[in-house]
Amino acid sequence: MKIDLLSKTKNQNIDISDSAFGRDFNESLVHQAVVSFMAGSRQGSSQQKTRSDVRGGGKKPYRQKGTGRARAGTIRSPLWRGGGVAFAARPRDYSKKINKKMYRAAIRSIFSELLRQEKLVAIENPVLEKPKTKDIAKFLSEFSLSKVLIITDEIDINFFLSVRNIPNVDVITVREINPVVLLKAQKVAVTAEAFKQIEEWIDA
Repeated sequence: MKIDLLSKTKNQNIDISDSAFGRDFNESLVHQAVVSFMAGSRQGSSQQKTRSDVRGGGKKPYRQKGTGRARAGTIRSPLWRGGGVAFAARPRDYSKKINKKMYRAAIRSIFSELLRQEKLVAIENPVLEKPKTKDIAKFLSEFSLSKVLIITDEIDINFFLSVRNIPNVDVITVREINPVVLLKAQKVAVTAEAFKQIEEWIDA
């Protein structure tokens, strides 16, 4: 299939793969990919001390009987101030496994749905001699791209520095594509070279 290339020079279009961008939307598969990505993003580093981890408390604070108080074996009991935590948090791995083929299929499904909803466009790769936010803002406004996620084949430092001060405009490379950032985007603009890389990745 063909998709229009938004360019300053003249009307152009590029060929994109039907097998990569012409799939049905698989909601359950996309949900699995989102859950897997978000779970893998969690640090899982929270940690608290149990009564065995807290320093001290080796001596029985007072005798077992005759004091009128509840019996106690250590001052580091979870019931005592300064004691350990009863159900202490421990470092854990939250990641959920998803097969590579399933993950790629989910990305194909998302891109296909973006194309159907006319939220996916192709743009020429802006070439800048130096960072200039004004030039990029003008370039985006010409094509009515106010809230957009731009995907490039590689990061051009001048382009990145020019875009970072524009609100609601983000730039990522093909390597940084994930289901969450695609689903959150109101519009996705992909350069021609990035389209080729995406096809090689998700059509493999």
